[in-house]
Amino acid sequence: MQFEFFPSRSLTIYLARLFVTRILAVLLMLVLVLQMLDLLGESGDILAYPGNGQAQLLHYVGLRIPQLIARFLPYSVLLATIITLATLNQNSEVISMKAAGLSAHQILAPLVATALVIAGVSFLFNERVVTRAAATLNAWEAVDYGPVPKTSDARTNLYLSEGRDILLAGSVSGSGNAMVMNEVTYYRRDANGMIVEQLRAPRATYANPGWRLEKATRFDARTVKAAILDSAVVAIGITPSRVAISRVHADAEDLFTLSNSIEAMELAGRRTSELKAAWWHKISGPLAAALMPLLGAVAAFGLARSGQLLIRAVIGMGLGFAYFVFDNAALAIGNFGGYPPFLAAWAPFLLFLLIGETVLIRTEE
Repeated sequence: MQFEFFPSRSLTIYLARLFVTRILAVLLMLVLVLQMLDLLGESGDILAYPGNGQAQLLHYVGLRIPQLIARFLPYSVLLATIITLATLNQNSEVISMKAAGLSAHQILAPLVATALVIAGVSFLFNERVVTRAAATLNAWEAVDYGPVPKTSDARTNLYLSEGRDILLAGSVSGSGNAMVMNEVTYYRRDANGMIVEQLRAPRATYANPGWRLEKATRFDARTVKAAILDSAVVAIGITPSRVAISRVHADAEDLFTLSNSIEAMELAGRRTSELKAAWWHKISGPLAAALMPLLGAVAAFGLARSGQLLIRAVIGMGLGFAYFVFDNAALAIGNFGGYPPFLAAWAPFLLFLLIGETVLIRTEE
């Protein structure tokens, strides 16, 4: 029995089913509570826009829930690990399994395998659902919860400079020569940095080169006169590729899109360490779920009647939450250039994998 990685088939299925039901229960509880608190904080801003009502509130909930699931799934796995193992210990089931010849690693194997499957599902969910929801929500928040953006790839709050001149856009959608800007403002400035002309337009398309403002309003600061123009071409030096790399949200792009954004920014000479760390964390983040059974394993062992079960559960919970603290700190340091991007994303995972394995071996094996 000691040479087999998993226990018997029946015991493996039993432990996995027990673990999954508790993960789903904890995740449902966390998401419902956090979503209600989040909605209480945002409902005022959503309803402040004229015409918004219950439909917009439900739309916000639909966009926010995937992000909450992605963020708190590892926490749910940690709490479910503590609950599952503490219950097994309390009911003397762990003692029975060890008496049957199972090692601590064999007892944890079904939980780790289940967590690996959950990590894979979480990765796919993040790539296919969370990124699109985040992109749409970012664009919606940028227009103060006004008309919902039609495309999830819309960029918001664009700010670009062309020499002394400045180009602003409320939102940008599309790609390449088909890119379209909305709520555009263009400022011309003189050698002293003073604004001499302002052009506003509800829409601008790429004129190759430059951007054609449609139905533009021109204001001349020197003559203090306004005029309506059918069209005007501005920002000759700003290309769609430059617009594409001007504002990159790592949480709103999947791995392949983010890879292209990083490559484009590197070609433009931009700093990409933060985006590279986010790229690696898209892999290490979901994989953290597989680490939680190991960190919470301390709650499974030791006699329940010894009175130390609660202490062991607290220690396991402390190890799990310490991982999340170190993970966020490493990413923050990596964003400032203190760590290489790969190290910023993976160092906490590898460190706590060694810590969890060391604690398990020294105490139980």
